[in-house]
Amino acid sequence: MPFDLAAHLGAMSRTVENLERDGKPAKAVIAARTFETDAADLWDALTNQQRLPRWFARIDGDLRLGGRFHVENNASGTITACEPNRHIAGTWEFAGGMSWIEIRLSPEGSGTRLELTHIAPVDPHWDKFGPGAVGVGWDLGFMGLARHLAEPQAEVAMEAVQGWFGSDEARQMIRSASDGWGSAAIKAGENDDHALAAAEATRQFFTGEAPPPEM
Repeated sequence: MPFDLAAHLGAMSRTVENLERDGKPAKAVIAARTFETDAADLWDALTNQQRLPRWFARIDGDLRLGGRFHVENNASGTITACEPNRHIAGTWEFAGGMSWIEIRLSPEGSGTRLELTHIAPVDPHWDKFGPGAVGVGWDLGFMGLARHLAEPQAEVAMEAVQGWFGSDEARQMIRSASDGWGSAAIKAGENDDHALAAAEATRQFFTGEAPPPEM
């Protein structure tokens, strides 16, 4: 079955929640959608180090409880919870900062719902980019996973293909995700103008456009 980007974008759910982590303000960025496969296959796609580069990235290390992992050209972390076919969680350590990720799988209709939560501290980076700072990257991962399940013969994540970020498909996907996270921020109580400006900054970052000049 060919991958349908419009159908995938319509299946995505994006939510932002306000909370505290270690006594400090934080935000939970929650991305979810249902995939037409069973939990065992979805879990294998998430944890099989031969499959991961085909839709996400190369991950080295030990994807078991207590194991350390490293995402190529990205974050490292420690697995803090692991229940096969249901739940995995860990730290997300990047550029000297610490945040936390959690993935839950649950049956839904004839498929399996994947819900990913990324808890990030409220800091200047968040103030500039909002939930899209982490959310758009995870949207790219969800897109890669959906494409992998629809086109299992593909050997590399689409966003890793040279020139993809300059394509119409990439621009459509990034704009939709950025706008979606801006709307989620507004629903969570963020000022409309601030949320929309952060969403636009995120879009420009992921498309490689120069930010608008300061007035």
